[in-house]
Amino acid sequence: MTQEFTVVGSRQPLVDSWKKVTGQAVYGDDVRFPNTLYARLLRSTLPHAKILRIDASRAEALPGVRAVVTGADAPAKFGVLPISQDEEALATDKVRYVGDCVAAVAADDEATAAKAIEMIEVVYEKLPEYFTTDEGLVPVEEPIHEWTVDGSNTQKRVDQHFGDMDKAIADAAVAPSGFFKFIGVGHAFTEPHAVTAVPESDGRLSLYTPTQVPHYVHRALARVMDMPMHRVRIFRTAVGGGFGGKSDPFPHEMATCLLARKVQRPVRLTFDREEIFLTNRGRHPGTVDVQIAFDKDGKILGLDTTAIIDGGAFASFGVVTTYYNGVLSQGPYKIPNFRYSGRRVYTNKAPCGAMRGHGAVNSRYGIESVIDMACEELAIDPIELRLKNVLEPYSKTTNEFRITSNGIVECLERVRDETDWISKKGHLPFGKGIGVSCGFFISGSALPIHKTRTPQSTVHLQIDVDGGITAHSQGAEIGQGSDTVIAIAVAEVLGVPMDFVRVRSADSDTAPLDLGAYSSRGCFMIGNAAREAALVIREKLSRAAGRLTGADPNDFTFADATLNCASDPSTHVSYFEALTEALADNGALIAKGWYQSPRMGGTFKGAGAGLAPAYSFNACVAEVDVDLETGLIKCTAMALAHDCGRALNRLAVEGQIEGCMHMGLGQALLEEMRYDRGRITNPNLLDYKVLSPFETPAMKVIIVESEDKEGPFGAKEAGEGPLIPVLPALGNAVYNAVGYRSMELPIRPEKVFDHIRRLRKTDAGLTKTWEQNVR
Repeated sequence: MTQEFTVVGSRQPLVDSWKKVTGQAVYGDDVRFPNTLYARLLRSTLPHAKILRIDASRAEALPGVRAVVTGADAPAKFGVLPISQDEEALATDKVRYVGDCVAAVAADDEATAAKAIEMIEVVYEKLPEYFTTDEGLVPVEEPIHEWTVDGSNTQKRVDQHFGDMDKAIADAAVAPSGFFKFIGVGHAFTEPHAVTAVPESDGRLSLYTPTQVPHYVHRALARVMDMPMHRVRIFRTAVGGGFGGKSDPFPHEMATCLLARKVQRPVRLTFDREEIFLTNRGRHPGTVDVQIAFDKDGKILGLDTTAIIDGGAFASFGVVTTYYNGVLSQGPYKIPNFRYSGRRVYTNKAPCGAMRGHGAVNSRYGIESVIDMACEELAIDPIELRLKNVLEPYSKTTNEFRITSNGIVECLERVRDETDWISKKGHLPFGKGIGVSCGFFISGSALPIHKTRTPQSTVHLQIDVDGGITAHSQGAEIGQGSDTVIAIAVAEVLGVPMDFVRVRSADSDTAPLDLGAYSSRGCFMIGNAAREAALVIREKLSRAAGRLTGADPNDFTFADATLNCASDPSTHVSYFEALTEALADNGALIAKGWYQSPRMGGTFKGAGAGLAPAYSFNACVAEVDVDLETGLIKCTAMALAHDCGRALNRLAVEGQIEGCMHMGLGQALLEEMRYDRGRITNPNLLDYKVLSPFETPAMKVIIVESEDKEGPFGAKEAGEGPLIPVLPALGNAVYNAVGYRSMELPIRPEKVFDHIRRLRKTDAGLTKTWEQNVR
């Protein structure tokens, strides 16, 4: 039976929305302290070179310059993953890409700092340059990092095989395959990186930064500065967009702190847009080779895939990305036989990292495209074939992912019905098409990055005589609504309006540990922790109500700021009456709630990669209109059904799904980071094209609620998974429209037009293509 809720499932504005729309939110560039200095970074102009000498004497002598720091001031290496610490605050022995940070200057004003940067002399010795993954898969003359595999530039190799893939291919009725190429893309968030470092009067150091991962920045900064963590404070400012692009500890954060410590004054640094592109951490370029075996009825017999990804100059989340490109192919379909080979290769380009839908987006494009190839060969409707193969709820995948709730069948059926799929598929004129795809993503990573027994998320609650409930958490609010999730969970359990709850999640001095905003962990893990903390407070208030009324404390329900006795409706006390009694001879009510993923998964190498306490599922249908005279593609409509377990806040879930559709279409149609010998040639938002309102289709959001038993009130993620099926749904729709299967992203109109022009050479070509598409 569906439980009734008072706050959960309603449509709520985010608790920080008023601050943002009125200009009260404090973003990184809004931070101001007296006597603040301005920093600039000197960046490498070479892709790969030894640093022979750095002479900063002219810069140091410039009036208004207060400090210069180089890699010699802090040689310790750091990184977001403890197993791949390969970054430095400032380069020490060599530079690894155009844009690598070499020195930093603090001055009285930004213009002086910029002038000083130009006066620093760096003598380099050029090294061999590597710009492609093919070059880096074999031993090289000068590896970009010294700990690579077998003297190559390969950072990580993954090889997994479950079942007998060769037999699956041999037994198959059809086994279509495809080789797909992907250009790197950036996050294109609005707010630039902007940080301020403040040396405190007690000798501590504070960093104000718009980060997704305050805890990992805290760890890295303490390491680089050679300070104990309790002497370092991280204050997360408001985050103006992240999407994974602010989920690393960054060299510029370290360099700014080095300057502040050296001059004992606050130092601030704000990037321009080019520096954002140079810092990157966007989606990896690469290739995906996919083959899927099917029996004659359309059942999947096995999946064989190889992913080669270009990591750029540093590791970032790369080890995880290498695994995710394979293991997150294990859903939403049953894959009885599975083989995956993954390689992440260092190149002398801007470093790649985590981006929305981390590790699952490019591979999914290849898989869903090949599934549609099989549908054509077997003459089976694409939705029908997908329904034949879906995972069942409360099952296990071949690589031992534990599947809990699963609404994939409803997702497919809803997009089919909402888009009139049956009447459109095979009945649209040439140039118009419709395509479908499915997706699958984690609701938080079950294994923490640092192997400790510390909970992955903790929430503290405090209530005093005013009756307001202060919730403390280090969960990073980045616009996705994690602060609002805390407020909803607490308000629901305690039966009070949401405005009773005030969330404090910015300051590491007062916030209990949370691992940050990545891997779609916020709703599931922070929500569970907040709910558990609220249940502790609820028990204290129930006991107080029992003392006041003589009723059984377990018999009270909470609603409308009132505790009602279920067995005697005439017996009730107000929230404030119960609170006053609970505070008597006791003081403020304090509670703690925490979340730790249950133990799960296999024992083979890499078994922890992709493990999650729950998984989201989705399906997407895209409709396109291809201009037959130019090859330009317009997505006219898109419907996306997403199984989020339960929508805690329907307004926020709808917004996340719409944002995913927009971002996915951008990668499919427009976005690309272009390089010329390691130098980004379009590092601005004029030349790096993102989807405008004019290219945005009519969007139909369909929320599917499978009510996960382990999620907070049944909830799962909704912030990343909905992006994953968008790209292949569009690609399949383009094929349905004109018979062109794009084996690369973005889909290029000139190639679509070349295909149409070749067909036009004979009327028979167009007729044949049309007949294939209507099947």
